[in-house]
Amino acid sequence: MAWFRGKLSLVILLAQVLFILLFGLFAQYDEEASPKKAGGEHEENNSINRFYGVFQDVHVMIFIGFGFLMTFLKKYGYGAIGFNFLLAAFTLQWATIVRGLIFNLNDGKFGIGVENLIEADFSAAVVLISFGAVLGKTSPLQLIIMTIIEVVLSVVNEYIGLSLLTVTDVGGSMFIHAFGAYFGMGVAWALKNDANENNEKEGSTSTSDLFSMIGTVFLWMFWPSFNGALVEEESRHRAVINTYFSLAACCIVTYAISSMSNKEGKIEMVAIQNATLAGGVAVGTSADLMISPWGAITVGAVAAVVSTLGFKFCTPFLCDKLKLHDTCGVHNLHGMPGVLGGVVGAIAATFATTELYADSLADIFPEIMTTDMPRTAGSQAGYQILALVITLAIAIVGGLVTGFLLKLKIWDSPSDPQLFSDYPYWDDVASGAVEARYQPIPVQQEVENAEEPSDTLNLTDLKSGEGAATA
Repeated sequence: MAWFRGKLSLVILLAQVLFILLFGLFAQYDEEASPKKAGGEHEENNSINRFYGVFQDVHVMIFIGFGFLMTFLKKYGYGAIGFNFLLAAFTLQWATIVRGLIFNLNDGKFGIGVENLIEADFSAAVVLISFGAVLGKTSPLQLIIMTIIEVVLSVVNEYIGLSLLTVTDVGGSMFIHAFGAYFGMGVAWALKNDANENNEKEGSTSTSDLFSMIGTVFLWMFWPSFNGALVEEESRHRAVINTYFSLAACCIVTYAISSMSNKEGKIEMVAIQNATLAGGVAVGTSADLMISPWGAITVGAVAAVVSTLGFKFCTPFLCDKLKLHDTCGVHNLHGMPGVLGGVVGAIAATFATTELYADSLADIFPEIMTTDMPRTAGSQAGYQILALVITLAIAIVGGLVTGFLLKLKIWDSPSDPQLFSDYPYWDDVASGAVEARYQPIPVQQEVENAEEPSDTLNLTDLKSGEGAATA
């Protein structure tokens, strides 16, 4: 890396200048955010009142949920939450521009309202899912380039699904979770490196795992808002109910399967941190559909089994046999449950009738109700599967191409000693101060005829800036 210092700053600042220019040329407030004219819509019906609550919930998920979820690496906590912050803020602006130009351009301008902010957050979720697959293995410059490309491809894929195929995916099982997971896995495979496997810095400590659980709990709590954010009235009501029960069933089944699959019958933290969320992913496409509460519970339970066993068996297989190293296991949390969600959505579409959905059928499946060559429920299911296949194809191919592009030396790919470490990118780490925080001191505690090691933080050493080795 002949030129390192200042390169990231230059790229980010040039991008920010470009964003300012593009916002100036094409963006404007939408009608509901513009000054109200005489006879205009009453303030109570303004979209900010209907969507701001769920927008805040989704925003918390992006910046706190995803950020803390990825802090499990013992030497990459700053990078996990810090680069999560950077990529999300970058994506909010870039995705608003790309979405506006593709979906909403009218007379050379696109409007921005609170719903567009939620959609930009959804695009950030796509990027952060992919970030999880390459966590600790990429430089921040590589991550910015990946974000620029992925946002464009994901929005194009979403346009194909929503506007051309007219499918439903209210919670993003296909367009957010499956796309983000398989794009990230494509990048991870292209960047494969033997040094990624069994790297001693890739492990966690009890402290880093507890920080990760903060992200898990935030995501678990706010996921009903994520799945119901862009629908209203009875559709949002169903989305909240279905997601609520899917997550609850997923949680308890994850505990059961984790203990059952462990040789000593113990619960594995990696499953609790991740697989407990799979129910929210898997019910996403069908969240606002009439799948009934028992159906939502079933989806959550199946997702728990798939995700938990994925962490136990699928992740090691992909790493050993295909050299596909997935740091966060996004294939198990977002990939397979996302595909499952797409299939469940297709199955639910086959039962779409006016008797079941009444007047809301036209809002959820407009092509079934159109007077010009209406679709049957079965053909709508076929379109749902087609959208899933196209999503996987664009994500995998796009991820592979992006990954090979990121291998160029200009993007400052980390060397083997720099993998899974904050040291190359964060000033505080170089001073040694962070090592004290990241490496708790093992202390032997006597507990009735057994000695159990536990991680504690030595405040005296922390104040003096001296670190201790990890257990």
